[in-house]
Amino acid sequence: ILDKFHLFKNNSCDLKIYFIFVNHTYKMATFTSTLPDNLLQQLTEKANALSLPKNKLIEAALRLYLQHLEKAEYIKSYTQASEDKDILLIAEEGMADYFSQLEK
Repeated sequence: ILDKFHLFKNNSCDLKIYFIFVNHTYKMATFTSTLPDNLLQQLTEKANALSLPKNKLIEAALRLYLQHLEKAEYIKSYTQASEDKDILLIAEEGMADYFSQLEK
């Protein structure tokens, strides 16, 4: 369920970065972790520049990173499938069936 849309932009350099946050009504859990001092400093600076709470910036970054990992797994599976002779034979048979149906 969408509550609010928030748009944040960073104009500190030539590159403009936009973040769109959509608040969903879901249960939040408390999570405690440690970060290297320099990374925490970067997080603090970027959160301040974007007028964003640090937890929202971490949440957005983590979601993007997890999507990136999913995409990489997807690409890897298709790369492996493209090298599998059995999978290629099945695909070719399926294409032959498809073409025969088009001809009817």
